[in-house]
Amino acid sequence: MRRFWPDWVNSPQAGGIHPALSSHADDACATVAYLFAYAGALALLAILAIHLWGQLPGIDTDGRAPGPAWRIASHSHPAFALSRPDYPGRSESYTIFRHPEGGRKDILRWADEGGRPVAELEIYRFGGEFRAGLPADSAVAARMPHLGRPEPETAGLIDSKFGTVALLRQAGGLGAGACLGFFKTIDDPAVRISGWSCQGDTLPAQRIAIACMLNRLTLLTSGNDPKMAELFARAELKRGGCGAGAAPPATADWLTAAENPRLRGTF
Repeated sequence: MRRFWPDWVNSPQAGGIHPALSSHADDACATVAYLFAYAGALALLAILAIHLWGQLPGIDTDGRAPGPAWRIASHSHPAFALSRPDYPGRSESYTIFRHPEGGRKDILRWADEGGRPVAELEIYRFGGEFRAGLPADSAVAARMPHLGRPEPETAGLIDSKFGTVALLRQAGGLGAGACLGFFKTIDDPAVRISGWSCQGDTLPAQRIAIACMLNRLTLLTSGNDPKMAELFARAELKRGGCGAGAAPPATADWLTAAENPRLRGTF
């Protein structure tokens, strides 16, 4: 009896793979190639998104941007504190920002029960980004509540444990609710201590509040920076008291008197 054999047995592919199986293998290879291409495209889009995100300014807790590339350092520990802060009934926040070029900003803020900012203290340790930063007076004025015109004008000087500190206020920002800004730049270590305060109904009271803030600023950790530790150790030897006794005497020099020198212009 004659056996029946399929036609493909006698074909040239009889000793190889069935054409249907070969076709499925080709389809599988093509599918894997498409998946690799799709994954590569997704990775490229992710890299592009990360790059574009890095170009956006960092946003702090008040919704204001400290500058391009600044990011909140959520895993960093506070390096500074105020001993006996004179802000009863007010909330305090501590935010740390870092810059890819090495800069670090420790920012302490106080707000009243309604959430209105009443004071700010920033310790800025410079990195490579500092060369492109704003002048100190403009940087402080930009952070202050805008009650007058944003342009800063001089408001005299005060003494602190860090030495002489320059004061400023926004042009036209006088009267009740006005705020007073301050800044002190130190070359070694490269650091700037700045901020503002709305505490006090008069200019002399605001000056005293700022002097007390600076005198109560303490270092919790230097971050392996011996120069920072030395700066605060030396400053503690010059620390003065707070309260009414901190006001300048009646014979104070015209630069450090409570009133703003009228003959001096803006910075």
